Amino acid sequence: MAKNRYHNYDNVENKNTFTDMLRWSKERRNKKKDLSTQIPQAETKQVERLKKNKQDFSITWIGHSSFLIQFAGVNILTDPVWAKRMGLQKRLTEPGLPIEKLPEIDIVLISHGHYDHLDFPTLKKLRGDITYYVPIGLKALFIRKGYQRIVEANWWELFSYKSLKITFVPAQHWTKRTLTDTNKSHWGGWVIESTETERNVYFAGDSGYFRGFKEIGKRFDIDVVLMPIGAYEPEWFMAVSHINPEDAIKAYLELKGRKFIPMHYGAYRLADDTGPEALARFLKEWERLELDKKQLDILKIGESLWLDYM
Repeated sequence: MAKNRYHNYDNVENKNTFTDMLRWSKERRNKKKDLSTQIPQAETKQVERLKKNKQDFSITWIGHSSFLIQFAGVNILTDPVWAKRMGLQKRLTEPGLPIEKLPEIDIVLISHGHYDHLDFPTLKKLRGDITYYVPIGLKALFIRKGYQRIVEANWWELFSYKSLKITFVPAQHWTKRTLTDTNKSHWGGWVIESTETERNVYFAGDSGYFRGFKEIGKRFDIDVVLMPIGAYEPEWFMAVSHINPEDAIKAYLELKGRKFIPMHYGAYRLADDTGPEALARFLKEWERLELDKKQLDILKIGESLWLDYM
């Protein structure tokens, strides 16, 4: 039986060809980028506090799209990737916490199957009685890898875990792990809500700008937005699947979030922009729009944000 192929809203799709790849490769060879400056690590890592935390609301940036979220006594990892290489590219910045220093994990949320978001060697090293929430189409792969506690999700499906509600929401992207499995699993983001505190976090996954951000903003009263800002250059090649810094802010305003935490920059060179370039462009747009600086938290790698004041 043929597997389903999954689609974006309005059937928007990545139509880049091999010729386009050659054009991008030629452009990249002609660009000179400064890779000597990278996103900084936090000077102080709150490892012991994170291990002991059973109540406080915290978000720790591991790097790229990997966060440790502690919420209502539950330890959550998003797209955990500690890989030292991504294809031929060496990781530019070390993960914010050594994987062996993590507390025991309860939930892993996967946004999609690309290798920079789903790394099985990393998953094997995690400790805890873990439930894996994955997009529809990925469960069979997890089972083949030996995992049992898997929840497969389609867009807008809602799940419960202790006092949390977890909803898989749309994104505009695509996926591929082998030569023959293009878009045979889905992609999306996750909204995590606490029924005890009525707080929530929206993890956007990997996405181009699309009308779904407005819809998510209408359905949820969002506190914290974890939104990508990097891997957008060249935009003629990346725009469908990777949001640029200006559109990331536009999406945040449509989501009506209370706090913005940028991600998906500075760990791997997946595109031509560098981490510092993405961040500088983002900050320039934030200032141009005269947005409230209190709504923005730019985390250093390994930095923990404690959100009990919200």
